[in-house]
Amino acid sequence: MARTEKPGLIHLDTHIVCWLYEARVDLLSELARAAIERGRLFVSPIVDLELQYLHEIGRITKGPAAVLSVLAAEIGLAVDKHPLEEIVGRARELHWTRDPFDRLIVASALLAGGRLVTKDTLIRKHCKSALW
Repeated sequence: MARTEKPGLIHLDTHIVCWLYEARVDLLSELARAAIERGRLFVSPIVDLELQYLHEIGRITKGPAAVLSVLAAEIGLAVDKHPLEEIVGRARELHWTRDPFDRLIVASALLAGGRLVTKDTLIRKHCKSALW
């Protein structure tokens, strides 16, 4: 049966990207898994930077180029193209966290008009478009 609805725009938080790269879909909720399976998948360019940071501190073994290129090939993940100045401008309005990565990732998803898949409870509490 063909899909009748247009796939939604789905942004992924950094931990979701890591889990997908590690093939740990068992860590995803049913709703998150369904959104990822049906959606057009994007990440903020800030996810690239956060992956680099996680690689530098030893939390992940591969750098962002490896992670993002594998996921681009496997699931069609793309980096959102909104200009950084627009992302930062939107992030300035997000006063509920001091985490710069979270502010910028949420801002990217909001600018794109998409949903953000995240397990982060603080993000989900303050961002209506976040889902888990």
